[in-house]
Formats: sequence, C-alpha cells, structure tokens
Amino acid sequence: MHIAQQNDLQKAKELLETGDVVAMPTETVYGLAASIESEAGLKKIFQLKQRPFFDPLIVHVASLKQAQKLTSEWLPVADFLARTFWPGPLTLVLSKSDLVHPLITSGLETVAIRFPNHPLAIELIELVGAPLAAPSANKFGKTSPSRADHVRSEFASEIAADH
Repeated sequence: MHIAQQNDLQKAKELLETGDVVAMPTETVYGLAASIESEAGLKKIFQLKQRPFFDPLIVHVASLKQAQKLTSEWLPVADFLARTFWPGPLTLVLSKSDLVHPLITSGLETVAIRFPNHPLAIELIELVGAPLAAPSANKFGKTSPSRADHVRSEFASEIAADH
C-alpha cells in the first residue's frame, strides 16, 4: 500500500492501474482506494481491511458526470442534492449501472457515491480517469483515520517503504 501525497500522484496512479491500492485523503478521513475497473484492487481492499464481502464499498468520483454514469437512474432529488452539497461529505445511494462491479455493492442493486472535497482526492481520481472505490483506510470495525499517521500505524506492515 502507498499513501498518496501531492508530490507522488503519478506513483499512486500507476499503483491503482496495476490493481494495487493507495490511501488517499478526503475532507473527512483517509480512504483505502482502488480503481472501480480493477477486480484485483477491489479484492485487495477487502483483504487489507479484513472486511467481509457482504459489506459494500463507497465509490468516490471527481465530477457529476462520473457519478451519473454509475447509476441506472439519476433522479431529480439526486441532482439537487449533488449540485447543492458536492463536492463534500454527502453520500448518495442510488440504483447502480452495469459499470459498477458486484464486489463494490456486495451484490446489492444500489451503489454509494461520494464526491470528496479534497484537492488531492479529486486530482487522483481525474488522473486515473475512473472513479475509485474507497472505504475508510482502517481495519474493519476500527476507528476511521483522519491523518496519514493513523493509516501508517494501522497498516504498518502493508505500507510501501516510501515515507
């Protein structure tokens, strides 16, 4: 695992494109991110977090257009809420499109979507060119990390020696 920082977004992008995961900040907590296009990355999130596969993941986007592609029906209320509160810590749960891997939703017909208000998260998602599944970067059932140091201590043995 790698903790994404402004000076190494290219490295984070390369890791995500090869099926790895990275920790990325949002305006609330750090997320453990994988490309929604990488089944290996999605599985690695579950493995690293020791998360049961019946617990769905949240998907982070960098635009309203990305969010709309993840849904089978973009409802007027979703449009209103997104335009009012995004980017920010609002999660919308909507009917999923076929672009959303069943691992992300744990087989459910809905997907949780969030547009984080953090420049590094937005830049990383844009750089990858695809939304990122990114639940909080902590072991399942533990406190969500709000600082990179929290992620480092939680995943000390899994973090690449780059810091």
